[in-house]
Amino acid sequence: MTELRTPIIAVLGHVDSGKTTFLDSVRGTALAEREAGHITQHIGATEVPLQVIREQAGALVGVFKFDLSIPGLLFIDTPGHEAFTNLRERGGSIADLAVVVADVQKGLEAQTKEALQILRNHKVPFVVALNKIDMLREYESKKGSVLSNLKNQSQKGLAQLDEKVYEIVGQLFELGFQSERVDRVKEITKEVALIPLSARTGEGIPEILLFLAGLSQRFLEARLHVHAHEGGKGSVLEVKEEKGLGKTIDVILYDGRIRAGDEIVLAGMKGIIHTRVRAMLEPKPLTDIRVAEKFYHVKEVTAAAGVKISAPGLEDAISGSPLLVVWQGNEQELIEKEVRRITFDSSNVGPVLKGDALGSLEALQQLFSKHEIKLRKAGVGPVTRADILEAASVKEKDALQGVVFAFNVPLLDAAKEEARKRNVKVFEERIIYTLHETYARWAEEERQRLHSARMNALPYPVHVHVLKGFVFRRSDPAVVGVRVEAGRLRKGIQLMHRGKVLGKVEGIQVENKPVEEADAGKEVAVSIAGAVVGRGLEEGMDLYTFLTPKALAEWERLEGIKTGERELLAEIRKMSPSLEKPSLA
Repeated sequence: MTELRTPIIAVLGHVDSGKTTFLDSVRGTALAEREAGHITQHIGATEVPLQVIREQAGALVGVFKFDLSIPGLLFIDTPGHEAFTNLRERGGSIADLAVVVADVQKGLEAQTKEALQILRNHKVPFVVALNKIDMLREYESKKGSVLSNLKNQSQKGLAQLDEKVYEIVGQLFELGFQSERVDRVKEITKEVALIPLSARTGEGIPEILLFLAGLSQRFLEARLHVHAHEGGKGSVLEVKEEKGLGKTIDVILYDGRIRAGDEIVLAGMKGIIHTRVRAMLEPKPLTDIRVAEKFYHVKEVTAAAGVKISAPGLEDAISGSPLLVVWQGNEQELIEKEVRRITFDSSNVGPVLKGDALGSLEALQQLFSKHEIKLRKAGVGPVTRADILEAASVKEKDALQGVVFAFNVPLLDAAKEEARKRNVKVFEERIIYTLHETYARWAEEERQRLHSARMNALPYPVHVHVLKGFVFRRSDPAVVGVRVEAGRLRKGIQLMHRGKVLGKVEGIQVENKPVEEADAGKEVAVSIAGAVVGRGLEEGMDLYTFLTPKALAEWERLEGIKTGERELLAEIRKMSPSLEKPSLA
């Protein structure tokens, strides 16, 4: 037997586009201020009953001719940055519809475009909320229906809004989407509805709620039928300590039912957790499961809903874990398979990743995979000494890969000490998208530093021409005037002519002042220990840096060498016929 459930709505969009503020406007809480960096890090749930939708929409129900009978809407507040690819894909897979929140003045930013691609891949219908219309200079925003408020706008206000709307229509067209302002949509199955919104004033909220409910009712009713009397399927949002209850889990139930006394299976830090539901609590409608202060006890919950579960043995429960009611007997196997997919050890030469939840691990793995970074290890929990040792072993093979990513987890004292001793870099972050950005900046700086260090440790290639008429001393050491033709002349290098070493550069002077080096185009006086003018060293002669086979091979393997330097290295190799060019394989 199936029943009609509440449609699940995902909220996606660019960082700082106003996703959490949009939900605040719906439920009247101040959740946005509680989020790290104002970016939602964990999925939350907000139930909007049908009665509230009807009250908000008012006469709009007749305008759009929606016949509503669904129980309401359940919003899942997915993390806002589109870099959370896997988490968004997970959100998309259980979402019936989505709201993509975009800044009306900034349009579709790169992260928003990625969110749209995820929705397209999962064939999840969506509306676009064009937020921050209250920031438009000519537009007067007020709470309530945006379509009603349009009638009160000046011509300048209407023109400014339309200008921004149709800029975004053009951007969506470039991505392959047909779209139109909500009141101008003719084919709702073919056109994406653009709904002007001010999350701050509440303008546009009625249209968004009504359109989501109407679309669900008209086109997704078959999908909304669930097996209400079969074993429940859900996702663990957070693990919390609750006064009088101990450790509890907040769960989004998206199919079936959970009853007090049911046996449930979920992932834990030390393995699969088998337990029985001791108590269940639901937040009152129009609250968020993370911040609701008043719960009421329930004996049974049917999808779709957000529910708090109290049960023995939840101390090690992992956020982001799937949760299954034991029904067919293979539930443990299914969860073990899911955990193995996300947590692993490998022989990859890559970073070690530790996170606070399966969802964050999944999102970060997708993020790093996109940037072609293969992880050595991924797991839930604090960074341990073993993690540092693992990274140190990778560092011996690749200095840029031997690092640890710690997302929202602490470092144990032993790990801190080991990291200090072995000089292992640990990246600690609480916001997912900044983790890769911080690492990328560090890796580039470290790559340049290592490159410079390797170059400075090698004799620098140079080609100098001994100028005629500028012999200042014939020997002990020989001092002659030269012009640097290519490369860089540095103290300490050996100079050769046609493969024969003539001597070592002891000093360089420009206008009687000593310098450490001279670049191409400079004319300088150079002292060469071991060389004798007239006996191997002659005026008009071309001299080159002498490089050992090992040094020459090192130079030829270096990345980022300029074309002129590579040509100079080729000349030096020709001057040294005994040197065979090494394989670069």
